[in-house]
Amino acid sequence: MSSEIDLPKGVIFNAYPDSIGRKLVDVIDMLKMPEFKDVFSLFYILPTIFNSDLDRGFSIIDYDLNDELVSREDLEQLHELNVLFKFDLVLNHLSVGSPQFQDLLKHGDDSQYKDFFIDWNKFWTSYGELGPEGHVIPHEEHLEKLFLRKPDLPILKVRFPDGSDRPYWNTFYQEVVYHEVTAHKLLRALKIEELTHEDAENIATILNDVMNAKQDISEIDLGEFNSHKEDIVSVVEQDRKYLGQMDLNAQSQEVWNFYDETLKKLQAHGGRLVRLDAFAYLHKEPGMSNFFNEPGTWEYLERLRRIADKYDLILLPEIHSEYGDGLHEKVAANGFPIYDFFFPGLVIHALEWGTSKYLLRWINELIEKNISTINMLGCHDGIPVLDLRNKNVADDSSAGLLSDAEIEAVIERVMDRGGRVKNLYGPDGKKIAYYQVNATFFSALGEDEQKLRLARAIQMFIPGTPQVWYLDLFAGKNDYEAADSGGTGGHKEINRTTLTDADIEYGLKHIVVRDQLELLRLRNTSSAFDGELTINDTEESCLDLTWRNQGCMATLKADLCDYSFSITHTENDGDENVLSYH
Repeated sequence: MSSEIDLPKGVIFNAYPDSIGRKLVDVIDMLKMPEFKDVFSLFYILPTIFNSDLDRGFSIIDYDLNDELVSREDLEQLHELNVLFKFDLVLNHLSVGSPQFQDLLKHGDDSQYKDFFIDWNKFWTSYGELGPEGHVIPHEEHLEKLFLRKPDLPILKVRFPDGSDRPYWNTFYQEVVYHEVTAHKLLRALKIEELTHEDAENIATILNDVMNAKQDISEIDLGEFNSHKEDIVSVVEQDRKYLGQMDLNAQSQEVWNFYDETLKKLQAHGGRLVRLDAFAYLHKEPGMSNFFNEPGTWEYLERLRRIADKYDLILLPEIHSEYGDGLHEKVAANGFPIYDFFFPGLVIHALEWGTSKYLLRWINELIEKNISTINMLGCHDGIPVLDLRNKNVADDSSAGLLSDAEIEAVIERVMDRGGRVKNLYGPDGKKIAYYQVNATFFSALGEDEQKLRLARAIQMFIPGTPQVWYLDLFAGKNDYEAADSGGTGGHKEINRTTLTDADIEYGLKHIVVRDQLELLRLRNTSSAFDGELTINDTEESCLDLTWRNQGCMATLKADLCDYSFSITHTENDGDENVLSYH
């Protein structure tokens, strides 16, 4: 089973640099308040701390500090508060705004970064056929193995300086933007003697209408000027702009040099933990799935670990997969901590249906298999649901952590309370499953303060390092206005409301916030949680958990039906304190 991993002790605070106020300094001012003394030991600062342009930071341009939100002095202040940092390394992709991709656009075949990204046609040339739109369509036996995050093939066509369009691998977001064309621009750029200003106006109108309709300008009909179409289209293409996240070619040494430079930079920023975002998509090989290839994924992870060891960094591979696939066990068995994406759904099920059965099964597994985790209730993303399944034995609740019927019941409960969803797609573009449900954890629990209070207590008592989303701490509710106006990723904005100083002041007056801070402080400071966990026998509708470390002890007794609970904490000197929550 897994080897012992020495994760930093204490509770992790999780937020964007501008989740509270306008800049990181506003978060720091909050953490300096007396109410937050000894509550957190680490801070997972989401990647808008770096220069980025999309996906709320996960489309990274470079890993320098974003000076609009963060300063070096901010990080030094957090160190003075004895707060360690957890950062992201977005392993699979970089923004089209990155220096590497911009160099490719500028220099094309002469760019030193030509192979830094994945040329789709070059990758598939021996494993597919060139289609009418200029990109290779993989043979069916390869196509059916692709794990897609969107309905179409994962490509973005890139205009090279020679005028050719090259498809590059693009698993996640993309957008091509054309600037509006004017008659003046056409007349200035084109050397067509018979072209009048009126003609240029008409052509500009046709071009702009096609672009606004998101149609292919190469298929445009320019009537009597069709003989000049190539030159006219080239004027438009000169101003083509891209948004998106381009997959990196891990077969290129340039990419590994980049990883080394980046991990060194994260250490210089004060990092201790590094979350490997989207790592399972990195290893790609024809004839295999583009998600968690074996043994290639392990070879890459081991190579990354050797680099991280140079800089005294702990890597945390982030992966969403079904419990039945066992990938979490494989990652843990190879000496890495894992994200406990199973915990949030299990907590919702336990509180909504009044049973500890499935939650305790998972806690026992963590203990028996010595799996090191970082757990959470809410986060910047959604509440995982697919993770709980075993698709191979859908009707057997003992095969997954919950049966399909129980998972659907959890989804329906959260959706009835205003949750939103993100779906996954098959190679044919059809929706195949819910990926996650987006909601604040408070709203997912029906905005019941006692349920939230108990959920937090359970989190503090299960094995692993607890991570706390800022909005859950303040019992944040679903933000429907933000979700509705958020565009492509709007469903995620339901749980990302920015809090003002007034919101913090107002929140700290509420007992549910103060009680959570009390629970977090206990978990962050008591040596009992450095010891061993005992699961005490009790009725299925209850929980009875005890941590012991020499003379220090902490016990949680909870009723999952009426949500009342008590915590008894005994210090090494025998001094006992009992906290009751009803």
